[in-house]
Amino acid sequence: MASLQSSSVIGSLAYSSDRCRRGMTRAAINMPKLRTGGGLSLRLPARDLVQEVLDMGIGLSAATTSHVEKKYQSRTVSNVSDPMVIAKLHAIMEAVADRVEMHKNIGEQRDNWNSLLLTSINAITLTAATMAGIAATSIGGPLLALKTSSTLMYLAATGMLVVMNKIQPSQLVEEQRNAARLFRQLQCQIQTTLSSGNPNTSNVEEAMEKVLALDKAYPLPLIGVMLEKFPKTVEPAVWWPQHRQRQEGRTDGNGWSVELEEEMREIVGVLKRKDTEDYLRLGKIALKVNKILSISGPLLTGMAACGTAFAGSSHAPWAAIVGVVAGAMASVVNTMEHGWQVGMVFEMYRSNAGFFRLMEETIESNLNERDVGRRETGELFEMKVALQLGRSLSGLKNLAAASSYSSSKKGEAIEEFASKLF
Repeated sequence: MASLQSSSVIGSLAYSSDRCRRGMTRAAINMPKLRTGGGLSLRLPARDLVQEVLDMGIGLSAATTSHVEKKYQSRTVSNVSDPMVIAKLHAIMEAVADRVEMHKNIGEQRDNWNSLLLTSINAITLTAATMAGIAATSIGGPLLALKTSSTLMYLAATGMLVVMNKIQPSQLVEEQRNAARLFRQLQCQIQTTLSSGNPNTSNVEEAMEKVLALDKAYPLPLIGVMLEKFPKTVEPAVWWPQHRQRQEGRTDGNGWSVELEEEMREIVGVLKRKDTEDYLRLGKIALKVNKILSISGPLLTGMAACGTAFAGSSHAPWAAIVGVVAGAMASVVNTMEHGWQVGMVFEMYRSNAGFFRLMEETIESNLNERDVGRRETGELFEMKVALQLGRSLSGLKNLAAASSYSSSKKGEAIEEFASKLF
């Protein structure tokens, strides 16, 4: 009913406007002639007057429309990303995808190195030990042939062990696994930036810094730039740029509060006292065990080679025993070191410590930023920290509360670890 009434009102207004316009036109056309003092008659151009009025109305509406369109375009242009920035991010993403494949393929190749070298060296060592035992019961020509063959095989196994213990293939494999995972993570971050935001030049610079930092942390070549496999001090792995740029947030509270800041400070304290420290301690143990095994393997094969060389002589009755026993022990040590992948375990502990160090620096960089608007959004940042530690939001708050209570009331650190993932 209301729609019928409104349509009737609109129709009546249109009809009255049409009648008024026709009346004005008729009056303009039938205007009387005016005479001037000189006797000349002047007739007004009625049709030109009507056309001028209509043109004025059309021009006014066109000007209004163009003003609205310009205002809309000025709003939309500010939200459109720079095509060059998008092209650069796509180029970086392609390079990152290529690095993922490179590290994956090289990791598989070095895993084959580890298994093939382990099998070959053990086979050579056990064959040399067998020949040394047979040589102890032989005389004459066969004795010399067996002694020479066994000694040469032991020397070859010693040289191969020195090279294998130097490069630590199992540790190289773990490095390539970590690099492939981190490059894949960076690729996902770039895709998220392209799909859910307005990328700018700072995003391009940040992505470039992360790529170069990963290239430095996990190099592909072995000669010249290979990571030290037996460092003097155990430090967490660092694969992120030292000066990371934070995303600009809102200009209000940005989701941060005094309680959230205190919670993040307690989490940082737990990470430093428990998680990072514990993985560095385990890394030192793994490094010490790996050093002992790396020295023992070539030493035992060298002793076996010397024992085999003197086997069969009257003045060295224990030479054959040394040649056989040392060779067998060398196979056991080699299996323990490379079969159990002690180097990989050390690299895993070092990477885990680096993961917690990155979390510490990320939280501290946000807390040290006085301008709350330049921090990451508080609620989102808290959820990220909880997910990285394998906890719920309530579990993260409970951990911070327990740490605060334990340090303030009891005067001692909490025994619980921050991470529940590893």
